[in-house]
Amino acid sequence: MNILKNINKNHSKKEIKDEIKLKENNTKKVLILSCGTGGGHNSAAFAIQEGLLDRGVVADFREYLDITNPKLKDRVNHLYINSTHGNGKVFKTVYHLGKLYQKTSLKSPVYELNSLNGNKLYKYIKDNEYDYVVTSHLFPAHTLTAIKKSNNIHFMEIATDYESIPFWEETNPDFFVIPSTELKKTFLDKGFKKEILLPLGIPVSKKYSEKYDVNECRRKLGLDTHKKYILILTGSMGFGNVTEMLDKLLDKIKNAIFIVSCGTNDKLLEKLSTEYKGVIALPYTNNLSMYMKSSDIILSKPGGLTTTEIATLRKPFVHTMPIPGCENINADFFASRKMSLKSNNIDEVVENTYKLLNDKKLQLEITKNQEKYIDKNACDNIVDKIIQEIENNKA
Repeated sequence: MNILKNINKNHSKKEIKDEIKLKENNTKKVLILSCGTGGGHNSAAFAIQEGLLDRGVVADFREYLDITNPKLKDRVNHLYINSTHGNGKVFKTVYHLGKLYQKTSLKSPVYELNSLNGNKLYKYIKDNEYDYVVTSHLFPAHTLTAIKKSNNIHFMEIATDYESIPFWEETNPDFFVIPSTELKKTFLDKGFKKEILLPLGIPVSKKYSEKYDVNECRRKLGLDTHKKYILILTGSMGFGNVTEMLDKLLDKIKNAIFIVSCGTNDKLLEKLSTEYKGVIALPYTNNLSMYMKSSDIILSKPGGLTTTEIATLRKPFVHTMPIPGCENINADFFASRKMSLKSNNIDEVVENTYKLLNDKKLQLEITKNQEKYIDKNACDNIVDKIIQEIENNKA
């Protein structure tokens, strides 16, 4: 940043010197770290970056592996994607092994591998003079924990699922933002100290918390303001057996138009575009929030971030079949509080969608419960805490 910019040249040398010192003392610089294993971690990181930038804080987002091991980045992301293919059996097995490791007093191989990156990451933080680090992913949280053992470093981590996933308990942040007050016991039982847990919610971009008009959103997208729309979200990578589910939905529901977000799944996009008349197939888009706002009902796999975005919009929705692991727990958290309808198979997705589309009272009940449990101001509150901590550490 150019500290001299906008300083009044008519000031005396002493006044200019004092003003430069004041600006230097007020400059806040935050590093935000994530990993590309699924879009949710990055989305939470971008939301925090957006919130900090709006407050005049220098906020840099970086992929953790771009700093510590760029050659490994694509391989790690590829392994994650492959583990979730099909019905997610590989991911389920790995997640279960992680749960078993939680019951031991041993450091996991995941922690040991990430701790090896400590010197690289610490050098990057010091060279770029960051005051604070925020991470929405376990891997950098492990590395930051290793760094903190022998260096003065301050960091916050943010959970993006409604569960303490395996190996979070191996981290030692200044603060740990968790999705809900009701989950405090879950995290305390994993060994976290009460004073570091901040039940502020999962941060989402302001485009989900701002007021919007459904019909205005539809007009901007060229959609009919008088028709019903059902949006099917398949995640950033187009997961799931979408065509089988869509076939059954089309057989059952005749009074709505289906919009399918295909993410980066080009094969799915081509199939829907060429073989399904009347279905709107969306390629990967940065404008997905507009389609979410325009929809009457949303169908989504139970990723923590996407689920929170939908609830922040106050939209009635159906959870499709989860990838085994934390997504099951996300779905249970929402369904048990009547913020969504949970589905364990395609037939349940169809029945839940039909029921919800035709039951205005149920739609209202779901959105009212979303208002009760999901705080629209989560991101702002987290940003407030980050700024407060930087100021405290500089005092």
